[in-house]
Amino acid sequence: MSEIEVSCVLPVYNDRDALATAVPRSVKCLETIAPGRFEVLVAEDGSTDGSAEFVAGLAREDARIRLLHSDERLGRGRALNRAFTAAQGSIVCYYDVDLATDLQHLPELIGAIHQGYDIATGSRLLPTSDIVRSGDREIASRGYNQLVRTILRSSLHDHQCGFKAFDRARLLNLLPAVSSNHWFWDTEVLVRAERNGYRIREFPVRWRQGAGTTVRRKDVVEMGSAILSLWWQLHAEKS
Repeated sequence: MSEIEVSCVLPVYNDRDALATAVPRSVKCLETIAPGRFEVLVAEDGSTDGSAEFVAGLAREDARIRLLHSDERLGRGRALNRAFTAAQGSIVCYYDVDLATDLQHLPELIGAIHQGYDIATGSRLLPTSDIVRSGDREIASRGYNQLVRTILRSSLHDHQCGFKAFDRARLLNLLPAVSSNHWFWDTEVLVRAERNGYRIREFPVRWRQGAGTTVRRKDVVEMGSAILSLWWQLHAEKS
């Protein structure tokens, strides 16, 4: 294989069924974007449903597919850190394995890094975004992102969309300061990147809510706590 240009990461935890669709569709899409110069990394995070074994089988048949298995649960943030560190491409990206964000946007995502942006991120909250999700999720998402914009002074609209790309070298320079190990990783990376002068492109996407996603009272409390914790960290770092 020629030198890797693009590394796409699929974070996975007990997603065996979704992988059967996501991996081949990713390969097919990447063949048009970076033919012969890409890899698909599955960051499998302590699954118990056969996800690792399934991907290992795919990897034996196609060298462009790589499995990064963890025996213990790392959490979304640590699993992504591990994957991006192991990636071979100069451009790295990730998206959710349920393909909630339409892969039609992948060329635009990767193209933004080619154009000189340090980070590109899909957004479900721009006026022209095309999204379908339940009312409780919509309210929680808009409320959360408004808090991030107000308290952490971010100019972005959607911090948690699972569809992002990075200049790998620039991302690795940022990661040592990122403390979140799980879902808040996305927000912390974007907020810290903005504060460090990174060029970020946010663009509207077509997004569909996956099955079985709900918002619990515990989630809302954790969201608020994470925002305040990062605000305190940033304030302490400035002092």
